Amino acid sequence: MEISDDVAARACLQRIGYYRLSGYWFPFRNTRTVTSASGTTPTVVVDDSFRAGTHFRQVMALYVFDKRLRMLFLDAIERIEVALRVDLAILLGQRSRLAHRDPHQFEALFLKPNGVGETPHAKWLTKVDDGFQRSKEEFVKHFRTKYPSDFPPVWIAIELWDFGTLSTLVGGLKYADRAQVASRYGLPRPDLLTAFTRNLNNVRNICAHHARLWNRSPADRLAPPRQGEVSLLNHLCGDVHAQSRIYATAAFLQYLLRTINPASSWGIRLRAHLKTIPAGNGISLRNAGFPNDWGKLDLWQ
Repeated sequence: MEISDDVAARACLQRIGYYRLSGYWFPFRNTRTVTSASGTTPTVVVDDSFRAGTHFRQVMALYVFDKRLRMLFLDAIERIEVALRVDLAILLGQRSRLAHRDPHQFEALFLKPNGVGETPHAKWLTKVDDGFQRSKEEFVKHFRTKYPSDFPPVWIAIELWDFGTLSTLVGGLKYADRAQVASRYGLPRPDLLTAFTRNLNNVRNICAHHARLWNRSPADRLAPPRQGEVSLLNHLCGDVHAQSRIYATAAFLQYLLRTINPASSWGIRLRAHLKTIPAGNGISLRNAGFPNDWGKLDLWQ
């Protein structure tokens, strides 16, 4: 790798860290294909050497590009998270102020005891209650002072939940309730909503921990709607690579934002940012799962 300014490079490594930054120079390394002893299984091996012409400033440009990409994703996820909080609070709150504590609101699997006799719902409630007791929010202090022996109603409690807690709740709801919330976001099946919230939780954690995102394969892979279910997402159906990378998350985010806030400019801002991806050997939006000419698809118009 070419380094024209040793002092600046050392400063970047000291500020960012060798291991974190090494993920951004990985795509610039040479690769070769080797064949197994049986001669039937070719494998791509990444060498320690870099492609000719690789410069440290390219690595830093990719790092900054990814940082801004994470901020864009966090912006979209925040909008979905806030909307989901409201919808769940209305769904449950109109039945009972403590509906989230009522086992009758959830499907059987969420109420099945594990090896030590604890149900997923009970475990979830323990986390919810612990978060409420530890919270230093003013509205929580006010509630604890006024109602010292009461549990907070769902419309108060939900404001303290992180996305993982929301995702767990969504996954535990009865089918009909998940279907109702899914339809609010234009999703034809409740399992699409469940999978999307799990995927979003994983991507949000990646962004919140300042980890590399642009060519990442999230732990909770998104299976697309079936062909014809959601026309704007049809292009995902036959593209396994897009499904396994962050493009699938971006496509779902864009679809949901168009549904709940048609005036959102998020897609426009994402397209503008992705045009700034640093040029270099091995660097392509296809690494992130974006199809060729993705910006021309109806989803992004």
